[in-house]
Amino acid sequence: MDKLNTLSPSALVTELERFLRVMDEAVEQQVHAIENIHPDQQISARNLLQYLKLRSEDIRPLQDRLHLLGLSSLNSSESHIRAQVEAILQMLGKEIQNEELSPCNYHVARNLLYNRSIQLFGTKDVEAIPYIMITFDARFADDVKLVTKLLERGMNIARINCAHDNRETWMKMINTTRTACRKTGLACKIYMDLAGPKIRTVIRNTGKAVTKKKKRIKLYEGQKILFAEPEAFFDPAMAVIGCDETGVTQRLKPGDRVLYDDGVVEMQVVDNTLPRSALLQVVRISAKKRRLREKKGINFPDTMLDLPALTEYDRSVLPFVCANADLIGYSFVRKAADVQELQQVISAFNKRPCIIVKIETSEAVERFPSILLQAMTEEVYGVMIARGDLAVEIGFEQLSEVQEELVWVSEAGHAPLIWATQVLDSLNKRGIATRAEVTDAYYAAISECVMVNKGRNILKVIDSLRDILKRSRGHRIKKRYTCGVMDIATRYFGD
Repeated sequence: MDKLNTLSPSALVTELERFLRVMDEAVEQQVHAIENIHPDQQISARNLLQYLKLRSEDIRPLQDRLHLLGLSSLNSSESHIRAQVEAILQMLGKEIQNEELSPCNYHVARNLLYNRSIQLFGTKDVEAIPYIMITFDARFADDVKLVTKLLERGMNIARINCAHDNRETWMKMINTTRTACRKTGLACKIYMDLAGPKIRTVIRNTGKAVTKKKKRIKLYEGQKILFAEPEAFFDPAMAVIGCDETGVTQRLKPGDRVLYDDGVVEMQVVDNTLPRSALLQVVRISAKKRRLREKKGINFPDTMLDLPALTEYDRSVLPFVCANADLIGYSFVRKAADVQELQQVISAFNKRPCIIVKIETSEAVERFPSILLQAMTEEVYGVMIARGDLAVEIGFEQLSEVQEELVWVSEAGHAPLIWATQVLDSLNKRGIATRAEVTDAYYAAISECVMVNKGRNILKVIDSLRDILKRSRGHRIKKRYTCGVMDIATRYFGD
């Protein structure tokens, strides 16, 4: 048995007091960095650092002992971690002077997150469920009737993806949304996603393995394919691919994975000694149609490409975005300096949308705390867990664990969170949801906002999503489960 499980209450007090000291030391060590943070965010920065320091140790034995004594085991205390440790100490008989108590208690933390969510996303008709963000496409541009229905069903934020369409279509989407808002009297924020450095496939040569249609390559597992820069020489009989970014081949190493079409096709680098090219081998094909097409996305999860998060295209659309959007989604953020760069660029504009940092790369996961601390130089910001590219980058097997850690750390920083990518996707596309998707949507209620992609059954999705979220929120506040009346129990005793 672990020695902590046999500790006396006085020994537990000593251990918990040690945690208070190390948490305070973590804040002291970064006191100068905290001074640069927005005054309204400084309480959140301190709590974030204290929580990260606590979680840098394995506290599971301590949690068991606290639970056995009927005390808080520090679960669901991310938003007010020092105050929770203080409360446990007081329950164990330790006297703490009022001036020594953390200003970030449970109620303060809840109000911070609540008020910041309103700042970002506006008001909503049902407080009990998260905000709902709907992704627009070109067919929404002139359809006031459809957008009106979306508002009436519960849409709070209209999402426009700058990777698609053009300024004329975006303006139509915005004007249509505003017309629908006036018609219904309902509010709706405009969110615009920057495209970011999304790398896409280029087919340089089809070789012998050519389909009837141009620019497609037939695939089979074990196949060798050349990945080449535009100026590379190659055998005309060989299948050759590349991407729309230059200089990638020189960064590839043997064993690095190259994933196409959201991970549907996996290849691996087997030789990086070729001039201006690398030899890949097809490892896995997870599709009925075993072929590779142009313009499909490519991920290099094992390769440090160091691409700029803010592309020249993003810079060109920023004047339009800043003039018309309430929220700006910052795609493929990798480090704190990326956030700082966007902040500097948009500071030149008269109107500045609130920044939503999108976490969709493995580097962003590793540097998430520093990204949050840089975002905290803003009065208010948000976080989106963009689970599509993130799953490809880190591996689908790790996604559940990583997204939960991102949820914890976001709450520790009192950052409003957007749960994104493929929520009720089968229902949206095919009219029926899978069991796994319903469970996913239920869990999404821990966020402040849920994003839905475009699809032909979008109205049905909103209705179903609101029902699922309402049921979920009836049993929890963020990660903390609540014990309302349980139907199973009342039916049993009623019978």
